[in-house]
Amino acid sequence: MPGAAVVVTGAGSGIGAALAERFAAVGARVVVNDLDAEAAQAVAARIGGHACPGDAADPAGVAELVDFARRRLGGVDLYCANAGVAPAGDADDAAWETAWRVNVMSHVYAARELLPYWLAAGRGRLLVTASAAGLLTMLGNAPYAVTKHAALSFAEWLRATYAHRGIVVQALCPQGVRTPMLAAGDAMSSALLDATAVTTDRVADCMLEALDDDRFLVLPHPQVADWYAHRAADPDRWLRGMNRLQQQTEHRDA
Repeated sequence: MPGAAVVVTGAGSGIGAALAERFAAVGARVVVNDLDAEAAQAVAARIGGHACPGDAADPAGVAELVDFARRRLGGVDLYCANAGVAPAGDADDAAWETAWRVNVMSHVYAARELLPYWLAAGRGRLLVTASAAGLLTMLGNAPYAVTKHAALSFAEWLRATYAHRGIVVQALCPQGVRTPMLAAGDAMSSALLDATAVTTDRVADCMLEALDDDRFLVLPHPQVADWYAHRAADPDRWLRGMNRLQQQTEHRDA
């Protein structure tokens, strides 16, 4: 990791900021990206990195970000596609479009920009923040659940397609994390996630450990692996359990 060139999107706060800080602490050279320019600059100043504010879900913005990293750092060894949104309120068309663009297409745009360089070099690493919602689901927020499933699916496809050519793709899938996104969530999110929520530092620690063994799923909440296995082994039973949880939450809020 010392000397590695790292880009982290959505790094103005939350998990992205913690990843940027942890990578810088072990000697990486970090580009901090966020839609909030002031937040990106503040994190970059704190860690001795480079701020490149912009929209990680816009193809032109991603092209500019990758070009910035190549000029400042000489390349990109690790790209953390971490930016994400959890639209609140009614799941109208605008909410679905925003979730799709940020939670899925941002990864597609990053891969399009990075793969030609990585394949030519025979190495590269992409981290997709997919959330445990990508492995399970997220009651109360259909756009988030569906797009995180799609993000995980894209990460799986990339890993299956390019692993033999030196490209390492990993999916970071935490449950509740104490971030502004969790704090801004609705009552159902709080009821489901607050009790087991971990710190952003815990998530960053898990990610740093996963760089050593290249595991695909990075799970700050280890129990998610068991639930994922149960879901696959007996989907009907798992769905009945999730529906009971939905009913309990509705009764609590009534």
